[in-house]
Amino acid sequence: MYNRIVDNYLKTRQSFFLFGPRATGKTTWIKTVFPGAVFIDLLDSSVYTRLLSAPERLESLIPPYYKGKVIIDEIQRVPALLNEVHRLIEQKGFSFVLTGSSVRSLRKKGVNLLAGRALTRFFHPLTALELGKDFHLENSLSFGHLPYVFRAEDKKAYLASYISTYLREEVLQEGLTRSIASFSKFLEVASFSQAGVINTSGIARETGLDRKTVETYFQIVEDLLIGTRLPAFTKRARRRLVLGDKFFFFDAGVYRAIRPLGPLDSPEEISGAALETLLLQEFSALNDYFGLGYKAYYWRTSNGTEVDFVFYGENGFIAVEVKRGANIDAARMGGLKLFQKDYPQARCYMACGVARREYHGKIEIWPFKDFVVNLPKILQDRKH
Repeated sequence: MYNRIVDNYLKTRQSFFLFGPRATGKTTWIKTVFPGAVFIDLLDSSVYTRLLSAPERLESLIPPYYKGKVIIDEIQRVPALLNEVHRLIEQKGFSFVLTGSSVRSLRKKGVNLLAGRALTRFFHPLTALELGKDFHLENSLSFGHLPYVFRAEDKKAYLASYISTYLREEVLQEGLTRSIASFSKFLEVASFSQAGVINTSGIARETGLDRKTVETYFQIVEDLLIGTRLPAFTKRARRRLVLGDKFFFFDAGVYRAIRPLGPLDSPEEISGAALETLLLQEFSALNDYFGLGYKAYYWRTSNGTEVDFVFYGENGFIAVEVKRGANIDAARMGGLKLFQKDYPQARCYMACGVARREYHGKIEIWPFKDFVVNLPKILQDRKH
């Protein structure tokens, strides 16, 4: 088991929700950090059935005068339990950890989200910082950073199983969609939009679904925490910009497992999207764990000039362009140069295939692996 860097982020006396996709290591971390805690597993059918029919039975599972954490795993399966959690926090002083791999049922009107009595925290796949010497770029781009990947004998088979498990257990079990076949087809087609601006009409044509269903499926993917949309950066815009959202599955390995391969597919296109995915998942984890307060965007002008990522917050402003190759010329730096012209206060980086760090005016060129390894320092550097 790798040492996770979430301790300061998650060790708190206050109750908290802990959201993250399946198999990112939430339960393992909790059981390690809170040994002997009361653990209520809603994936256990007998426990689930008992509490679903009578949520008030929750108190009977906790010893009187108990002072440790009460862990409820997969809280989204019985949202009505949150009324009891609220009462037990207020009347008994219990402290809860409420894990979930979906937020869909918790977003419904009338669900008690504890009105500020519980923090909201997120758990991510492993980071390069946590992997240390086990971080190998090519492996990460192919198989991602889910913890079990690093001990699986057949990594491709594990990732394929992970996808089918999500479809079976999360989608069907929660009744999120009636047609598993159409949702499965949607996931494949959506994978072609990885790191690209979403074309809802195009995806609808490819899948044979209507636009409204496609939009609903994108929301389901986000609710299951296996995908995210990246908005355009438009603050104080000086030129016409593309405004649609970009789409990313949450892990490079999961993306590669979903993305079908054919004779016309370009390895460069697929690995390029995987590079961007890996950088975004690293950023997302570090931003949460260190409480950095950035928000992630992309920037693209109406004529197609682009910067892949803009990380913007009160204490930092960073633009990052990702390139697969090592040949760096004026054209490849065009997006960063134009962005820097509009936003001279931004720190600008290119992460690519060069062998060593280079400096082109105010633009820093980094080997991609070195950039990922140094991302914690880069994000925490408050220089402007």
